[in-house]
Amino acid sequence: MAKEVTLNVTEAQDLLPFLLEQFPNKGRNKVKTMLTRGQVMVEGRIVTRHDHRLEPRQQVKILGTVRGMGEVLHGIRILFEDEHLIVIDKPPGLLSMATDEEHDRTAYRILMNHVRAASKTARVFIVHRLDRETSGVMMFAKSEAVQQALQNSWRESVLSRAYIVVVEGKVAKPEGKIETWLKESSTKTMFVSRPGDGVKAVTHYRVQRSTAEYSLLEVHLETGRKNQIRVHMQSIGHPVVGDKRYGATKNPIGRLGLHAQLLSFRHPVTEEVLTFETAIPPSFRKLFTTPAK
Repeated sequence: MAKEVTLNVTEAQDLLPFLLEQFPNKGRNKVKTMLTRGQVMVEGRIVTRHDHRLEPRQQVKILGTVRGMGEVLHGIRILFEDEHLIVIDKPPGLLSMATDEEHDRTAYRILMNHVRAASKTARVFIVHRLDRETSGVMMFAKSEAVQQALQNSWRESVLSRAYIVVVEGKVAKPEGKIETWLKESSTKTMFVSRPGDGVKAVTHYRVQRSTAEYSLLEVHLETGRKNQIRVHMQSIGHPVVGDKRYGATKNPIGRLGLHAQLLSFRHPVTEEVLTFETAIPPSFRKLFTTPAK
């Protein structure tokens, strides 16, 4: 399958039976392979579970393979590439790099295969990470020297990082600054600690839209700590939607309400200022769109 195919859901059912109905000539094993290889997106999110529940009016996209590579891009869109860097728009549901449970279906592995299609000795290197369920702009280096240059001068090189965040409840203050100290528990969960204990974290936010149930925020990071936005939103009583780990009780978009919208930085080699900005995910916008009467 070389092209992307879009399918509309008309009745509630599990994903695998739906796909088998849509592709009666493919066979059960081939359809399962489409799922395990990350070729199936539901409402913009990579889904691999056979029993994922579909609802009417949802859209399912089947992503094609890249000609000559034999590797699925898993919904990754390359925003920029030169001999030193690759900047991508990562979809939700895709890991940045391998874990004990997942080795192959990661942004790192996909991009490694991408660069090795041109040269067998080519490599990519992680510069920073996004959580599995966070979508948006992410950068990789093509050499260890460039990776180290970026990581060693991250605060100076990165000029702006902006996230779009959907949180529970109506945030009263139109804008604010959250400044705390964070620590990691034995269960790998971050939490707000007492001043001077852990690492300092600073987050700035501005409300873009809100309803009685949800708020859409533009968030800028002054520091880049693990799960910083998620912990800080929980600390002000407005957890990120879909973030059960950090206090959320609602999941209206079927994913974490966190999107890395903008990254602006100084190129470590050319010193050119590069800025990449992606659109607000449609599922975020739908929560703040008044239905037509």
